[in-house]
Amino acid sequence: MPRVTLALVGAGLRGLTYARHALAAGAGEVVAVAEPDPVRRAAAGREFGVPADRLYAGWEELADRERLADAAVIATQDRLHTAPAVRLAGLGYHLLLEKPMATEEREAAAIAEAAERAGIMLAVCHVLRYTPYTRALRSLLDGGRIGRLISVEHLEPVGWWHQAHSFVRGNWRRADTSAPMLLTKACHDVDWLVHIVGGVPRRVSSFGSLTHFRAGDAPAGAAERCLDCPVEADCPYSAKRLYLGCLGDADSEFWPLSAVTDTFTEEGVVRALRDGPYGRCVYACDNDVVDHQVVAMEFADGVTCSFTMSAFTPMGHRRTRLHGTHGFAEGDGTSIRLVDFRTGAESVLDPAAAGASAADGHGGGDEALVEAFLDAVSTGDAGALASDGAASLATHRVVWAAELARRTGEVVTVEA
Repeated sequence: MPRVTLALVGAGLRGLTYARHALAAGAGEVVAVAEPDPVRRAAAGREFGVPADRLYAGWEELADRERLADAAVIATQDRLHTAPAVRLAGLGYHLLLEKPMATEEREAAAIAEAAERAGIMLAVCHVLRYTPYTRALRSLLDGGRIGRLISVEHLEPVGWWHQAHSFVRGNWRRADTSAPMLLTKACHDVDWLVHIVGGVPRRVSSFGSLTHFRAGDAPAGAAERCLDCPVEADCPYSAKRLYLGCLGDADSEFWPLSAVTDTFTEEGVVRALRDGPYGRCVYACDNDVVDHQVVAMEFADGVTCSFTMSAFTPMGHRRTRLHGTHGFAEGDGTSIRLVDFRTGAESVLDPAAAGASAADGHGGGDEALVEAFLDAVSTGDAGALASDGAASLATHRVVWAAELARRTGEVVTVEA
């Protein structure tokens, strides 16, 4: 089959990840790049062999021309998804859209409606649906291995240093400039839980707050920057330890270090920590998103689910317990322990899985999503995709309902 041509809108971490997987699969080709940062734009052009006249400083320049590619990868910042998604859908581009769809419900609905109106395929990057681990777990449930599902426990271990990097110092630290953390980080998990359970919950409640990363929790003598701090060596959130420790490791230089600096030397890192946002003390930032949150869900068939998102963990795969009428399953993102109530027998399933982080491809989900999208576009058959725009909008609405429940302290009914 001919390769699917792609326009890359946003050449940051996620956009490059998807584009590289497309090329590695041999099924995709980047033919245009829209990226406002001139250094990133030029680097992406060189990497993907895109001619200078197909390198654009913004998505608007791309959209002002006739359709140049079969599909567009939209990986701009979260608040900048809606306009390019709606416009490019109208031009006939199939869309691979980074999560979250948008930061407001009306904008997410506008994207889903634009895709339906244009008759194009819209795949939101809920990569957890595509991992070998998820497929094995879903097959186990479909096969009745634990009987009828009754309840679910799910943990997202954000990781202490990841919280500090992305949600205290980084781009997703404030709800007013990005979105609530449940949307920016855990819409993955809510979507995944809906996929596993097989339906959207009817009621949700939620509790959580910013409890630790505040000025009042700063240790005595702490400075505003780690480079100047006399207690930095004993702080678990030391920027010096985290970012200087990335040097020499290709995966860590790609993420998280590439968000801090494009100069991978000790001098380059120190300069970035001296002048940039990632060198700030975690107790002296302008962050306001939660550092822990729980969500309780009740489904129409009586299934209940508890979901915990916490910064105060090692970073790793999600952990899930599934309670059924005839059995119990416990998964850690790489293997699944299964207990059969009828015999008492225990077994372990070991689906192939990669690491949990963005640098590791989210357990194989990044690669599998891209391959499914390219297959769908090349064949014109959306059956390869695990969800569409309507399904993604429905799971986003669960997130917004949970955030409303957290803010009001009420049990919220999810819009059907």
